[in-house]
Amino acid sequence: MRAQFVMSEIGVGLRRNLTMTFAVIISVGLSLALFGGSMLMSEQVSKMKGFWYDKANVSIYLCNKQDALEASEAATKKADGSAGGSTGVTTCAKGAVTEEQKKQIQAELKQMSLVKSVAYESADEAFKHYQERFGNTALASSITPDQMQESFRVKLKDPEKYKVVTSAFVGRDGIHTVDDQRQAIDDLFRILNYLNIAALAIMLIMLIVALLLIVNTVRVSAFSRRRETGIMRLVGASSFYIQVPFIMEAAVAGLIGALFACAMLMSGQYFVIDHGVGLRDKIQLIDFMGWGSVLAKLPYVLFIGLLMPSMAAFIALRKYLKV
Repeated sequence: MRAQFVMSEIGVGLRRNLTMTFAVIISVGLSLALFGGSMLMSEQVSKMKGFWYDKANVSIYLCNKQDALEASEAATKKADGSAGGSTGVTTCAKGAVTEEQKKQIQAELKQMSLVKSVAYESADEAFKHYQERFGNTALASSITPDQMQESFRVKLKDPEKYKVVTSAFVGRDGIHTVDDQRQAIDDLFRILNYLNIAALAIMLIMLIVALLLIVNTVRVSAFSRRRETGIMRLVGASSFYIQVPFIMEAAVAGLIGALFACAMLMSGQYFVIDHGVGLRDKIQLIDFMGWGSVLAKLPYVLFIGLLMPSMAAFIALRKYLKV
């Protein structure tokens, strides 16, 4: 097989169907950009989960005098029938947490095998941390240290088992609430996963459109050159020899589309993450992926950009060129 003949046939086919070839390049490029973006987003979410789950604590907030007073008033109103919308008596109704209760809670936490560490935060420390975070707000000026709750910050060896700690301590005397930070984090990751699923769905739609365009482009190209293919059949050319220029046309269009997708992915990393918008500097709480992760996905994009159009063209031509 002469390479010069094949290359000339590829050029002729691309020029004859320039508009459809351009549509194939754009659709393949967009679908593969979404494919690469979905892979990067999945890796980013997994990286964020590992980072934030490791920092997620189970916080056990203890009753203070203010909580005990409010709980006692709520219990009195409920007993008098004057609190129709009350949520009921809380454990703080029995008074603020005692030193004995704090020692017992701390001892039980340290005995649990799944607990990695336990840190005690006093009311004064909680007030200091609150002022550091919300000191500029109007509400912060009305908060006093005695209104803050003491707490135990529990770090688990396996954050997945936070419910064990919650069920063991919720509702006990001296404990106001048991708050697991992972629940809020899970909501964030659930939204990110939904967005990733939506991107994958759009990618599949774009891939289907690209495949249909490739099939139509190949068939139009084969129809416009039916005289040449007929002559090649008469002189004994094999089916594979006849099909190669059409398959290569689709492969070239797919490769250009894949290169376009790679350019979009690298542009997104450069202009959105690192520079331009600069999300890496503006949102420092998120450890964004670097260039290594982006470059590692480009070979997959290029491979699919070559393979998908070639296979689509080969399948379409098997029936169309059969005589």
